Amino acid sequence: MGNLNSLAVENLSVSYRQVEALRNVSFQVLPHRVTGIIGPNGAGKSTMMKAMLGLIPYQFGSILLDNQPLIKQKSRIAYVPQRSQIDWTYPATVWDVVMMGRVKKTGWLLPFSKMSRLTVKKALEKVQMSDFCHRPIGELSGGQQQRVFLARSLAQSADIFFFDEPFAGVDQKTETIIFNIFRELAQEGKIVLVVNHDLGESINNFDNLILVNKNLIASGTKEEVLQEENLYNAYSGKVSFFSQNQKLIA
Repeated sequence: MGNLNSLAVENLSVSYRQVEALRNVSFQVLPHRVTGIIGPNGAGKSTMMKAMLGLIPYQFGSILLDNQPLIKQKSRIAYVPQRSQIDWTYPATVWDVVMMGRVKKTGWLLPFSKMSRLTVKKALEKVQMSDFCHRPIGELSGGQQQRVFLARSLAQSADIFFFDEPFAGVDQKTETIIFNIFRELAQEGKIVLVVNHDLGESINNFDNLILVNKNLIASGTKEEVLQEENLYNAYSGKVSFFSQNQKLIA
């Protein structure tokens, strides 16, 4: 682990009030790959991502990007939380929200540069939300809101992208747009890590998978991870999912 240009998690353990949420989880996330974190409800998927980002404390472990602590490289990170954690009543327009992605590059209370405005404009075009730039964020559909926050992450010009359940409650058009952008980011050599709760046909859009249920069950290519034994160990019984357009049951 810890190879150059990789994100390495080693022996990560997280507990809440003496209840173990994650136990000695180790894996590596590579650039040029779209990597999904999967597992049953309560498996610790979102907890693991938040611990990696330093949003919640962890008891043991290390999280390294290019062999350096990830927590010391926040300027290289873009993070999109679950929609349920966002205050959609906040009085901001689509343009305002995406422009927030340029604050770290610009500095607090400083005027945005022409380059920043152009970056935001291109990000909105990429997610097909340019026509909504003056719309209050709270008036958008769930899929549109998710696309706006995807645009904000793109505006950050980051190296590593974290997305926590970006497909929850979105329409098919939005899912397609998001996966296309994930693929573009991966092709550019970015690290793309996505918490995903769905084992439907969309699982085929991931290159690598990390399967957890408090422990690490398996990590690697989706073909390596989506094995009957791994799924049985993770879900403690039968689970239906789609792989390569064929329905399989473990």
